[in-house]
Amino acid sequence: MQKLFFSVFIAMFFGINLSAQQTTESLQENARTFLRQGDFDNAIIILNRAILQDKDNLELHKDLIQAYYYKRNFEKALNGVKNIVDRNDADVITFQIAGNVYKALEDVKEADKLYKKGLKKFPNSGPLHSEYGELLWAKKDYNAIKLWEKGIQVDPGYSGNYYNAALYYFYTKDKIWSILYGEIFVNMESLTPRGAAMKELLLNAYKEKLFTEADLMKGEENNKSEFAKAVLQTFNRQGSLATRGVTTATLTMMRTRFITDWFANNATKFPFRLFDYHQQLLKEGMFEAYNQWLFGTVENLPAFETWANTHQAAYTRFTDFQKNRIFKMPAGQYYQAQ
Repeated sequence: MQKLFFSVFIAMFFGINLSAQQTTESLQENARTFLRQGDFDNAIIILNRAILQDKDNLELHKDLIQAYYYKRNFEKALNGVKNIVDRNDADVITFQIAGNVYKALEDVKEADKLYKKGLKKFPNSGPLHSEYGELLWAKKDYNAIKLWEKGIQVDPGYSGNYYNAALYYFYTKDKIWSILYGEIFVNMESLTPRGAAMKELLLNAYKEKLFTEADLMKGEENNKSEFAKAVLQTFNRQGSLATRGVTTATLTMMRTRFITDWFANNATKFPFRLFDYHQQLLKEGMFEAYNQWLFGTVENLPAFETWANTHQAAYTRFTDFQKNRIFKMPAGQYYQAQ
């Protein structure tokens, strides 16, 4: 009889705990539904009650801080941040949320300390490098590029650092990195508004930076990146096509010749995922469609639509292919000279 009573007690005990756990999860999901709907007050009500049941749940605290942040109650958001950033289980997202709160309060000094602390704990975090760089850039501290470059080096699969670095290099004398980083970013975020905007910058970079001089190697004597010099030299050999103007059609021809030349002379020494992708598209007969998608849509939309209608099967084949693949840069293909 005692054994039976004990078994029933154990079953009830674990059943109650399981029920509480499920209730906490259910509350969190309800709160997140309200967050997605923009009803921050109801999200806050629910999250505060969920935390009563599970006060050490980091995810609940992060959601609550986000709700206060979206509601623009930055004082309460800040109180929440102070309670979680020193926890042993504080993760990258914890520091991202905290950074957003400090930036909203325009407390640059504390935000700076926070990102340094976060990067000390997570030195290979692409998001933290990206956002710390954005903080520095906002106060015109051009050391921001060092953070974005480091982010690309240690976390090449994260897109934000490519975006920021491409924008930075577009406004410098550098000829090549805005083009490389910009195209990598477009492939990582092909469907986002930032991706669409980057296409226009990319076309302008070819016209205003890469081919503006007849000799692409002019002024490159002190370029410390052997990879960058090899890219410029390879493009330089296709420069005669620029006499026809830098258009989607001529870029397709230049870039086709570039890839053929690159794989004959440089690919073994400098493996590079973006160029591997170009070669794959060439072999499968989709490189023209890719260049139309990349440049044609921003150069001349009516002309692009005419091309797409005329080459409907080829363009559909490319877009179907693109939808079913994820572009990521691998580790070990970082060639920028610091």
